Parts: sequence; C-alpha cells; structure tokens
Amino acid sequence: MTTPTTDQTADPTTGGATSDDDVLLSVEGLVKHFPIKGGFLQRGKTAVQAVDGVDFAVRRGETFSIVGESGCGKSTTARLVTRLLEPTGGTVRFDGQDITHLSEGKMRPLRRDIQMIFQDPYSSLNPRHTVGKIVGAPFRLQGVDPEGGRKRAVQDLLELVGLSPEHYNRYPHEFSGGQRQRIGIARTLALKPKLIVADEPVSALDVSIQAQVVNLLEDLQEELGLTYVMIAHDLSVVRHVSDRVAVMYLGKVVEVADRDDLYDRPHHPYTVAMLSAVPVPDTTRRQNRERIRLQGDVPSPINPPPACRFHTRCWKAQEICRTEEPPLVQLGRPSHQVACHFPENLEAPTPVSTPAPTP
Repeated sequence: MTTPTTDQTADPTTGGATSDDDVLLSVEGLVKHFPIKGGFLQRGKTAVQAVDGVDFAVRRGETFSIVGESGCGKSTTARLVTRLLEPTGGTVRFDGQDITHLSEGKMRPLRRDIQMIFQDPYSSLNPRHTVGKIVGAPFRLQGVDPEGGRKRAVQDLLELVGLSPEHYNRYPHEFSGGQRQRIGIARTLALKPKLIVADEPVSALDVSIQAQVVNLLEDLQEELGLTYVMIAHDLSVVRHVSDRVAVMYLGKVVEVADRDDLYDRPHHPYTVAMLSAVPVPDTTRRQNRERIRLQGDVPSPINPPPACRFHTRCWKAQEICRTEEPPLVQLGRPSHQVACHFPENLEAPTPVSTPAPTP
C-alpha cells in the first residue's frame, strides 16, 4: 500500500483533487449488458445488466479495491478495464489513452502495461506446460528477448515471487495452491506492467496462505512501483491492502472512500450492513456492535429495481428512493462519495455563532 501523490485539480471520478498525470486508469459511465437469447419474440429485448454506469479513477502507485457480494458486477468490471470484455457503453482511459473500443491488434502493445491475476490458480495455468513455458509466455507472445535470455529472466521472476529457479522444468500439478498463485503472479510481472488487476487473488487459497500472498503483493508494489485494482469480497483483506475502496451493489458503485474513512464512517446503508458482518476478534467490541441482517434476496440483474437499486432491502428506504436514483456525490470529506438519499454516519455540522446585534 502506498500513499498517493499530492493532488492538483478537482476530479469527480476520484472524489478529491488530482492532476491528469496522477491518474493511471479512468472509468466513466462504464456499462456491460449481456443479451439473453430467448425465444423468437424475446430475442434481443432482455439483458443481464452486469455493470450499469460505473465511474472511478485509479491513481498511480495506489491500491484501489472494489468490493461487493457475489453477482454485483465487480469481476465483470475487472474484465472490462483490462479489455478482456468489450464494453456496451462508457469510457475506459488508460494512461491518458481511450482504450474503450480498441481493436485486438491495437490493444496488443498495451497488454504489456495492463496485466491480470486470476482468481483460481488451478484453472489459470495450463497443466500441459512447464512453469518455464507458462511464465515465459508473455515474452514469446510479445516478441520480447530480455537481456540474458528468456530462461534467465523466468528464473529471476520465480525467485522474485519466492519460488526456486529450479522449478523451471516442473508442472503446475506439482505445486500447492499458494505456489501456483505465485507462478501466476510471476507471469503477470514478466513484461513489467504499470497496472495489475487482481480478481480475488487469495479467495481460493487456504487462510494460512492468504496472508503470505497478500504480503507478497504489497512487497512487489513497493519494490516495482505497481498500481493495483483489487477485486475482493473479504473485507478484512481489503482493509489490509487498500488505499481507497469502492463498494458495488447490483452493477452500481454506491460508495467510494479512503480505506480508513470507509471503515470508520461508512455512509451508504449497504456498506454499513456489510461491515457489520465482518468478524471481530475482540469480544467486548463484538457485544457492543449491532449486526444488521438484510431482508430478502438480491434482485435479478435482468430486471433490477428502479431508482435506488438497494431500496428493496434498505431499512431507510422512502418514496424518493423508489422514484429517483441518487447520484454518486461527494459527502463530508473531499474523497468520500456516496449514492444515497439518506446516508448514515454523517458528521454533525459545527455550529456557527452569530454575533449579537449592536445596540
């Protein structure tokens, strides 16, 4: 985790002040709808609204995390910003360049700078290839000949992620889950990317191994100056690694804030409910904390609720929540944004003393 550089000008996507040079990735109005192939009369009329108007920006050198329950659209967002999926609408800018609808050929040079760590270390590695071939694949695909040869470069990468260079000729089935994820991380680092999108990189690992991989990612960020977009649902992991956090619900970003501000003063009711479910080891704090249980199921992304999508499960919902969609706006601190008509945990305004009139 790193500290962002000093900001210069106001930027609505970051919620604070920042300069254009400080922003590595900018997303505005991002949309992804998956058409449903039904009967002849319904064809093309319905779609899964996986991502529906998402805005955020990622500063150089920071860890920006996206959290939310399963099906909220966070993994789809990850694949959209890496252009593994074609956006239905909106804009994705990387390092100042619009990459929203670049062809595969024009995206190829940018693949060096944008890499992804996948969730499942078992299915993301080809079982028929050796570790040397897997980690060296980016060199081969991009036609890069590193100094000292590809084998030496691959062995250096394995050593960088905590594996032995002697593992070069082994196969993925000979490694544990944590070691396989390290192999995937080594492959990601091969071309020295600027941005790494990590899609739940530790959720498939044993709890005892998760901390090791998280610490490795932090060490690599500090050593190589990496920028991370972290997709996760484990709020404890997110708090440990993040600089800023965005909360998604049913295809929408409902809150964005600095890590400590979000965890200490969550504004959106959905964020408050999520944080109330995080396990607390301190029994005294656990007894004094109210556990919020959301009623009902998550609505279908095929036919989401109108206006505020959370109003069907929110204990504060009123008529305006059913008729008017709340915009994502700054509230309280400069870097804290929330999309809610009735936010929680607002700081009481400081009373202003009015001087008495002169007699």
